[in-house]
Amino acid sequence: MTGPAGPIASGSHRADRVPVVLLHAFPLHSTMWDAQRHVLTRTGHPVIAPDQRGFGAAVLGTGPPSLPAVVGDLARSLDSGGVRRAVLVGCSMGGYVAMAFLRRHPDRVLGLALLATRAEADTPETAAARERFAHRVLQDGHREELLADTVPLLVGSTTLERRTAVVERLTADVMAAPARSMAWAQRAMAARPCSLDVLHRADVPAVVIAGDEDRLVRPDEAQRLTAVLPRGRLVVVPGAGHLTPLEAPARVTTALLGLLDAVGGAGEGARARR
Repeated sequence: MTGPAGPIASGSHRADRVPVVLLHAFPLHSTMWDAQRHVLTRTGHPVIAPDQRGFGAAVLGTGPPSLPAVVGDLARSLDSGGVRRAVLVGCSMGGYVAMAFLRRHPDRVLGLALLATRAEADTPETAAARERFAHRVLQDGHREELLADTVPLLVGSTTLERRTAVVERLTADVMAAPARSMAWAQRAMAARPCSLDVLHRADVPAVVIAGDEDRLVRPDEAQRLTAVLPRGRLVVVPGAGHLTPLEAPARVTTALLGLLDAVGGAGEGARARR
């Protein structure tokens, strides 16, 4: 099935397995979750891994930058697939989308995994930096230099030194991302509100996954995020940076399977589609 936000992975779905939504990081697309999607689908979970607006196969459209617009896309995709409730998994920008979805549709979220993301709104300085990025990426002659500087920030030092294939793949995906989509996404993220209140009310199983070499969202920030969640648990991944699903796929998959066990697949799977 292909809805406004992307496909539901095919496979042998089991009635006792909850649906899982995998929300990708900026400025990548849904294939960053290939390793996790493969295992989750093989274990019987319906997996929804959307390309968010302007990335991968998804059309950007003409609307103003807005995470609620991305939430609307996702809700329509779930509706078209007959999925009422699901576990949300969001990395970086995907985490912001997950929190925005939780704000609008708290009754549809069975569990939550947040990777390399934060609940607070941008500071004025961070918002200004996003606007500078959006402005520069749209300028001819600046895009390649800007993105070349961005790639090393997205992975840890261990990945830069030892995981050449990951760095090469990441570089290709970042360089292929459309400039308009990157500018749109940066402005949408800058406009998001604080979600601490939303997470504080989220009485669902939750896991926060952090790379101990993440230079964009520090491990102490991940600890604070975990403390806000009523049923939160922190998993720190050694030797990984901002993109743990690519840098340490097996560890991330194990953490997600643990979250799904905590959700209680036997009872929630059938109810998820009602």
